[in-house]
Amino acid sequence: MNGFVSVLLFCAATGVSGFSVTTQNNNVQVKENQEADLTCSYSADFGTDPRLEWKFKDNKGSQTYVYYDKTITDPYASRATLYSGSSLRISKVTRADNGTYKCEVSGNKQFGEVSVMLTVLVAPSVPICNIPTSVTTGNPATLVCHDPIGSPAPTYRWYKDNTLLPSDPSKNSNFRNATYRLDEAKGTLEFVKASPADNGEYYCEAFNIAGPAQKCRAVRMEVRDLNTGGIVAGVIVALLIVALLIVGVWFAKKKGYLDSVTERFSSKQKASSVYQAPAYKDDEGDDGFRQKSSFVV
Repeated sequence: MNGFVSVLLFCAATGVSGFSVTTQNNNVQVKENQEADLTCSYSADFGTDPRLEWKFKDNKGSQTYVYYDKTITDPYASRATLYSGSSLRISKVTRADNGTYKCEVSGNKQFGEVSVMLTVLVAPSVPICNIPTSVTTGNPATLVCHDPIGSPAPTYRWYKDNTLLPSDPSKNSNFRNATYRLDEAKGTLEFVKASPADNGEYYCEAFNIAGPAQKCRAVRMEVRDLNTGGIVAGVIVALLIVALLIVGVWFAKKKGYLDSVTERFSSKQKASSVYQAPAYKDDEGDDGFRQKSSFVV
């Protein structure tokens, strides 16, 4: 009993607690196709043969077992091994291996765990940019930049006429009157109300810690006033066409063209509605035929 109390006092004095699970590095970064070591160790309190499991959760939240029931699971059987009793080694890592790996230990009715973040380093590729070429003054405009290859996920910078746009224009005296909003994580450059001052050539640059930055091709965006003159001219032309149709109908009616057309159409209808009953042979003779009746609608 005195020995147990002594252990408790020692743990309280040194800050060491029993049933601990630890790692040497909880943020592992390796280049693609290289080997990643995820370390895990546990205290002797768990016993000589505790239950050990490794779980993986990707960046989208999907979770799977890597090591379960003393066996490497099928998805990792060809490229993962357990070493030093409880540490995990994964060979030829890819971007699909990005995420959080959890080492869980249970024994003697106790449980402990430690998490290790794995980041596979992949340099950015040339980003895909969507930049409108024409915007109406006062309308919103959104420029989008995205790189699906880089790992960790790249951050983005936007340039106008080869000048870097600050993420917060209000803090830069040269851009204090700018009206854009820039999201470096999502890669969007948004103009709430575009103005002619926003005219220029825009391009985006993607960068991360894995390699050199990459940029897309510059595209010129023009902000133009609404063509009210063209709209007015179109309305006037449409009204003239309607007026000409009305005058044409009036003139045809005045000259009697429409009446003659109507009469011809009516006479054709009457002629087509006359029904002539067929002749039949008279009972008095083979050669005597006479019409019994006719019906006119």
